[in-house]
Amino acid sequence: MKPLNRVAIVGVGLIGGSIGLAVRRAGLAREIVGVGRRETSLAIAKQRGAVDRVTTELADGVRQAELVIVCTPVDLVAGHVALAAAACQPETLITDAGSTKVQIVRDVEEAAQRENWPAGVRYLGSHPLAGDHNSGPEAARGDLFDERLVVVTPTAQTPDVDLHRLRRFWLALGASVVTMSADEHDRAIAATSHVPHLVAAVLAASTLKSDLALAASGWKDTTRVAAGDPQLWRQIVLANRDNVLAALGTVERNIAELRAALEHEDGDKLESLLREAKQNRDAVGS
Repeated sequence: MKPLNRVAIVGVGLIGGSIGLAVRRAGLAREIVGVGRRETSLAIAKQRGAVDRVTTELADGVRQAELVIVCTPVDLVAGHVALAAAACQPETLITDAGSTKVQIVRDVEEAAQRENWPAGVRYLGSHPLAGDHNSGPEAARGDLFDERLVVVTPTAQTPDVDLHRLRRFWLALGASVVTMSADEHDRAIAATSHVPHLVAAVLAASTLKSDLALAASGWKDTTRVAAGDPQLWRQIVLANRDNVLAALGTVERNIAELRAALEHEDGDKLESLLREAKQNRDAVGS
């Protein structure tokens, strides 16, 4: 991919900081600008080499950038995309890293119709499936996206050139890329990310503190994601509420079947449920 003159990253936490480090590693930009609210986080991102220049003024940070990546919490993404678009130069492509897409895409499209964006400034959603229970620029890694999946969510109005451009960007960061609609993304991600986080959280919260001394690798592996930022996850699951409720319903039905098998000492049913679970887990690999 031909190096860009300037890439702007709005929000330089784990994901934003990792994007900056990966962009630098791949030599994709002559300058990386970090935009954020907290000067302490911006200073850490700059110290770690994730960005070259920092600012708390969004308009200043995105000005003259050819690519803008918004990595703020999901409830803030659409507003930041709209603010960035108003300050961008013509033909700038804006994407994001939000783990929900339907509401963001809808809000951005409404903003684009309502406001007078500069010529050719467009938005195309992304979701890198590369999170971690650690947060902040301290946890950022340049290899975070290596062999990870990034979902890009074009709409019927997305030009092929934008899709090609964004795909090449994520591929250059070491990721694989798939495209799907925002609706399909949110339905699938509820089952594979949002509900697993809630189940891990319930398991962790249900364990007596007096028993934690006996928590070994199985408990730790199963509950690892429950260490994530509660405020961040509150926003995520509420943004994808309907899909999360549907996926939780499936989990609840399976738990009811498992409970019934135990109550009736139905070993065959119990083994069948465990076998199906093993097949799904084995299919994903390590």
